[in-house]
Amino acid sequence: MYRPYNDELTSRTVALDVSGFFRGVFTWMFLGLLFTGVISYLVASNDSILRFILSNPILFYGIIALQFAAVITLSAAITKLPAEVAEFIFILYSTLTGVTFSTLFVIYTSSSIASTFFVTAISFGVMALLGYTTKADLTKMGTFMMAGLIAIIIGFIINIFLHSSALVLLLSVVGVIVFLGLTAYDMQKLKKIYAAGLFDERKETVLGALTLYLDFINLFLMLLNIMGNRRD
Repeated sequence: MYRPYNDELTSRTVALDVSGFFRGVFTWMFLGLLFTGVISYLVASNDSILRFILSNPILFYGIIALQFAAVITLSAAITKLPAEVAEFIFILYSTLTGVTFSTLFVIYTSSSIASTFFVTAISFGVMALLGYTTKADLTKMGTFMMAGLIAIIIGFIINIFLHSSALVLLLSVVGVIVFLGLTAYDMQKLKKIYAAGLFDERKETVLGALTLYLDFINLFLMLLNIMGNRRD
């Protein structure tokens, strides 16, 4: 006789747990974005540091290599890492990204970077909300978007040799669509991961923050290619 009530109570408890999980995810994500933004601004504001980085290709590409290593480590070994180490790697990655992003201030005006960030935040928020609330299964869309991501990466590699601004624009437009789709898909996927309880919540929170952080910054870069005003 009381089962409907118990089911409703359980459903509410699960909903509260998921909400708490995502609060943790977005807290870490925003912390990562804060580190990236502050570091990029500080480095860009110091001409000597910026020149040192730009004049040392080995250092610059070494930082990029460390970024890739950090992402791979968190994604592949999250279950084996202590939670504290996972959190440290995420902050380290966010900091290193800030160093590489400082070069954007050399290419684009500060006002266009700020306006692009604003557009990115709104677009990301809308798609994240959609992914969180939709009842539709986004698995097929996620697979399609991952295929699109691979195509974009290949396209940008090819363009290293072609130096085509038109191709950059085309790839960036496709990239915006892909990362908007991935944002919604990843939100839904994180809900499923949390429900499955594959590993402890603290690690799930860091992995979720990294996933959405990557969606955000890549969406930002694609939009910046389209909206950014280059310096003379």
